[in-house]
Amino acid sequence: MCVEQVTDARRPVADDTTGYRPDPDELAVHLSEVAQTLHQQHSTQGTLDEIVRSAVETIPGAHDAAITTVLAKREVRTVSMSGELSAKVDQAQYDTGQGPCLDALYEHKTTSMPDVNHETRWPRFTERARRLGVSSMLSFQLFVRDDDLGALNLYSPDTEAFDEESEHVGLLFASHAAVALAAAQQREHLTEAMRTRDLIGQAKGILMERHKLTGDQAFTLLVRASQRANIKLRDLADELVHTGRLARSPAGSRGRAAGL
Repeated sequence: MCVEQVTDARRPVADDTTGYRPDPDELAVHLSEVAQTLHQQHSTQGTLDEIVRSAVETIPGAHDAAITTVLAKREVRTVSMSGELSAKVDQAQYDTGQGPCLDALYEHKTTSMPDVNHETRWPRFTERARRLGVSSMLSFQLFVRDDDLGALNLYSPDTEAFDEESEHVGLLFASHAAVALAAAQQREHLTEAMRTRDLIGQAKGILMERHKLTGDQAFTLLVRASQRANIKLRDLADELVHTGRLARSPAGSRGRAAGL
C-alpha cells in the first residue's frame, strides 16, 4: 500500500512506500513544530489526540496510531486513537493479555512486530491481529509515573513497515510527546486545584456569613461535615455553594453549624 504524498509546507514530501523520510535537519525542525503544536493544546485529551494524529504524520511506516494507558498497573484502556482499527487491535491485546503494546508498557521501552505471519511471541494476539488486517506494529513506552503507564502504538497493514529509522524517529517523537503530555496534565491539575480552592473559599464565605464564624471555624466546619458524610471536601463545598445546604451524613441528618 502506498502512502499518500504530503505537500504540507511544514514537512518534506514522503516517498511512495514508507512515509515520512526526513534528513536530520528537517527532522529537527519538524519535531520542533510538532512539540509547539502539542503544547498549544488546551486539554490533556486534546494533547493525546494531537499526539496520535502527529505520530501518523511523522513516524515512517505508520498508518494508524493509538495511546494506551494503565492506571495503578491494573486498568488498561485506549485513551486516544486514529480510527476504529486501532481500537480493535488494542482490544485484541487486552482480551488476550499479550501483544507489542503490553510488552512496551510493562517490559520494554520499544517493541516491534515486523511481520504478523512470522510472529511467535504472542500467538493468541497475532491470530486476531491477522484477521483485523494488521501486518506490523511498533510500540513505544510513553511514560511511567508511579503505578500509571502509557504507550504509543503504531499499526500498518504492510509487513516490515517499520525499520530502524522508524524506531529512531519514533523514540524522538515519543520523548517530545511525553513532555507535552506531562505539561498538559500539570496544567489541568493546577487549574482544578485553583477551582477547588475558589469553591471552598465560597463555601467558607457562606458559612461565615450564615453563622458568624471566622475563616478557620468555617473551614473546620466543612472538614467535619465532609468526614461525617464521607464526601470529598470539594464535592461538599460544591453542594453548599449551589444548593445552600451541606451534604447529608450517612445517618441522613443534615449538617448544621451547631452540630458539627
